[in-house]
Amino acid sequence: MKDKHGRDWAVRDYRTHLQTVLKRKPATVNSALAAIDDLYLRQGLGPARAARAELPTIAPRALEKRDAIRFLRAVERARSPRDRALALTPFYAGTRIAETVALDLDDLRLSARKGILRVCGKGEKTREIPLHPKLRDALTAWLEERQHWPGANIPALYLNQRGGRLSVKGAHDIITTIAADLDEQITAHTLRHTFATRLVRGRVDLITVAELLGHARLETTRAYSRPTHEDRAEALNHLDVDQ
Repeated sequence: MKDKHGRDWAVRDYRTHLQTVLKRKPATVNSALAAIDDLYLRQGLGPARAARAELPTIAPRALEKRDAIRFLRAVERARSPRDRALALTPFYAGTRIAETVALDLDDLRLSARKGILRVCGKGEKTREIPLHPKLRDALTAWLEERQHWPGANIPALYLNQRGGRLSVKGAHDIITTIAADLDEQITAHTLRHTFATRLVRGRVDLITVAELLGHARLETTRAYSRPTHEDRAEALNHLDVDQ
């Protein structure tokens, strides 16, 4: 085992490799460093002396209200009930795209006026998300049509045209196709960010938002309270101008 000085340099080199060669995001780099710290502590070596990667100070990109409304109108124009329900799931439930396509019929519980979506997230942790009325209506319409699709007897909630479970790529293509005519480039991740941003800016408690998003760390959720590029541009409008 290297001495402590040598170990610290090795960890710093690994951090540099993650950032410059593998192009990992700051949060991923910091998670890796935290795992190394945990290993060192378990071995009685003390934490590694490697500075964490600097996290971005700008909030994740989310749709502004006008663009969100335009997206919802584009969803309404989609002919397929499956596509409409799929596009609204990350927007109204904040699910990751992998979580969305992993949903089974048993994960959806509908009553006369309400509904619950059970989502299995990272680390196999499950969470329950109350269904927004718009999403509930879209899912109800999809379930009615789903009975006539190939593969209607398999557990997957979202099916592809061949009767199998819809893939991540298939779901991504559906959402980007729906939003193709909009000015903003919209993905499932953008819709999840929009879900989180709306809740945080609506002053929903961060702990509640973290639970709905399936975040293990509150600091991850706190990123949605950071200013956006639009916020910073708007701030300049308060400056005096000599007419």
